[in-house]
Amino acid sequence: MKTMNMSGVSTVTEFILLSFPCSREVQVILVMLLFVSYILTVMGNGAIVCAVKLDRRLHTPMYILLANFSFLEICYINTTVPNMLKNFLSETKAISFTACFFQFYFFFSMGITETLLLPLMAFDRYLAICQPLHYPIIMNNHLCMNLVALCWVTAFLCYPIPIYFITQLPFCGPNTIDHFVCDPGPLLALSCIPAPGIELSCSILSSLIIFITFFFILGSYTLVLRAVLHVPSVAGRRKAFSTCGSHLAVVSLFYGSIMVMYISPTSGNPGGTQKIVTLFYSSVTPLINPLIYSLRNKDMKAALRKIHMCTEISQSK
Repeated sequence: MKTMNMSGVSTVTEFILLSFPCSREVQVILVMLLFVSYILTVMGNGAIVCAVKLDRRLHTPMYILLANFSFLEICYINTTVPNMLKNFLSETKAISFTACFFQFYFFFSMGITETLLLPLMAFDRYLAICQPLHYPIIMNNHLCMNLVALCWVTAFLCYPIPIYFITQLPFCGPNTIDHFVCDPGPLLALSCIPAPGIELSCSILSSLIIFITFFFILGSYTLVLRAVLHVPSVAGRRKAFSTCGSHLAVVSLFYGSIMVMYISPTSGNPGGTQKIVTLFYSSVTPLINPLIYSLRNKDMKAALRKIHMCTEISQSK
C-alpha cells in the first residue's frame, strides 16, 4: 500500500514479507513444523528458567546467567516465529511500516543481547576455572545480576539511531521484502535512493559488536584451556571440558551463522541463503540450546527431574 506525501511522491505504508514462497501443501507442513519447534523452544527454555528460580542450589552466577540466556531465547524466538506463522496463514503477507521497524528493533536488540551475554558467560567460566579462590569474591550474585542488566540495557541502546535514519529514507516502491523478517539488507535495498553511509554504519556497528565479543570469548577460552590442561585430576579436566564444551557449542552455532549474515548487510548473499541462515540462528539454535545445556549438566538434570516430580505429585492430588 502507498500514500502520497506533501510533495506528491508516493510512499510505502506497508511491506510484503515473501517468507518462503511455496505451494499451500508445503506451507501447511512448514506451519506445523514451526509451531511444534516454537512450543518445544518455549517449553525447553522455560523449564531451565523455572529450574533455576525454584532450586536454591542453582542460585549461583553460572546458572543465573544460563536462566537469563534461556529467557532471552524465549524473547528472541517471539520476535520472528509468531509473525512467520501469521504470514504463512495470511493471503496478503503484509506488515505495516511501523510494525516492520519495531520487529527490526527488537530482533536486533535481542541478537545484540545474546552477543553480550555469551562473553559474560565465558568470563564467568574463566574466573571459575582460572581464579577459583577469588571467584566467589569477584563474581557474586549481586555483581552477576548487575552485569546481566548492563547487557540488556546496552543492547537495547545500540540500534535506535541507525533505525531512525533508515526510517527517514524514502520508500516509494516496490515494497516486497524477500525475507521472513524485516532485515536491514532487504530494507536498504528497497530505498528509493542509495544510502551508503547508513549501510556502512550498520556494517561497522555489526562488525564491532560481533568481532569484539567473539575475540573476547576466544581469549577467555584460550586461558581456560591452558588452565584445564594443567589440572592434575582427569575427573577435574573432564568436568571442566564438559561445562565449557556446552558453552562453546552454543557460541559456535550462533557466531558461525551471524558472521555470514551481518558483517555486510547488503553483501549479496542470495535471498534463500539469507533466509535459511537467519532461520537457523533465530529459531533452530534456541530450540537446541536447552538440550545442549541440560543434557551435559548433572545439576540442571537433577533440578528438572525435581520439577517434574513436583508436578506429578501436584497433579495426583
